[in-house]
Amino acid sequence: MEKYPFRKDELNPKSLIPSRPGMEPLPLYHTPITPKENYMRMFHKDGPAPLWIPLVSEIVNFAPRVVPDCVARSFVMDAEGPFDPNTGGGKDMFGTEWVYIPVAGGSMVKPGNPRLSDANDWEKEIQFPDIDSYDWAGAKERNKERVDPERPTLVWFLNGMFERLISFMDFEGAIIALVDEDQQEAVHKLFSRLCDVYEKIIDKYIECFSMDIFYFHDDWGSQRAPFFSIETVREMILPYIKRLVDYCHSKGVIFEFHCCGQVEKLVPAMIEAGIDVWCGQPMNDKAMLHERYGKDIVLGIEPETLPMDATEEQMREAAKNFVEKYGPTMDTAPVYCNLRNCPAKYQDYMYAFGRQFMTEEW
Repeated sequence: MEKYPFRKDELNPKSLIPSRPGMEPLPLYHTPITPKENYMRMFHKDGPAPLWIPLVSEIVNFAPRVVPDCVARSFVMDAEGPFDPNTGGGKDMFGTEWVYIPVAGGSMVKPGNPRLSDANDWEKEIQFPDIDSYDWAGAKERNKERVDPERPTLVWFLNGMFERLISFMDFEGAIIALVDEDQQEAVHKLFSRLCDVYEKIIDKYIECFSMDIFYFHDDWGSQRAPFFSIETVREMILPYIKRLVDYCHSKGVIFEFHCCGQVEKLVPAMIEAGIDVWCGQPMNDKAMLHERYGKDIVLGIEPETLPMDATEEQMREAAKNFVEKYGPTMDTAPVYCNLRNCPAKYQDYMYAFGRQFMTEEW
């Protein structure tokens, strides 16, 4: 087996990756293989294991403003200049009106006037977008410098299945429609039609942004529990998630699921759909989920949260603990390190310890 002994000069920054406002940029290292190849190794378990635990900062993120939903949700990440979230809101691709809420740091559907009171009316009330009419060629040209062939490119897609239904019906109407026998058939037809649109967008993301990871957004839970049972997921949502997963896989694209809330009980449905990656929020017991399901789905896991003024000893110890816990499983149940809003030195230790562990230099 080919070995790549760790060299300290790998830590000399090859470049700096902009972080969130107010946070120091994070380094991109002189890695022995590209971060993209290292990330992709997590999904080819018959091949060589990753050489370090992949870091979330190594991923190139897109939430392109060419898609109206990104502007409506006040969530834009692209190379077309700074985006002020206060200028967000407005109509999404289906004409639903959103309003930016500064205290929440995001948008919500303009309240008080849901577009549907009964899912059976969707064909009369909802006009579907003409995806081909968007300025994809311009977006590709304006963002070509953001695409880095050495790093995995992740493109966000906001408003999945249940969230789209909420945007049409408000939460109460959407949750009832999933279980109301008089509306369920209409919901199935709506979700199938949504897949037609979403598959077109997947093709555009691949063409314009060289997408490696489709990041599909559909929250299924509150802080304490899922919104619905796993049986409801299996009956009403899973067939359409699986359709999109299969479509991504047919194009060589990884399907990562963004699903907020305490949704541990729904992870088996994610696996049944074929979802490749789920990060989830820290309120979920990631250690338990990794032990139980880590061979079937890659989890994004948060190391210990440290303050920005943490000592080097604290960072060193926390990084060592994380690598010792998850390093031994990287060939059979890999994870990626969801280390955000951290001192650069903390990431240095995470990378260096991961490299040493994975090359048996521990």
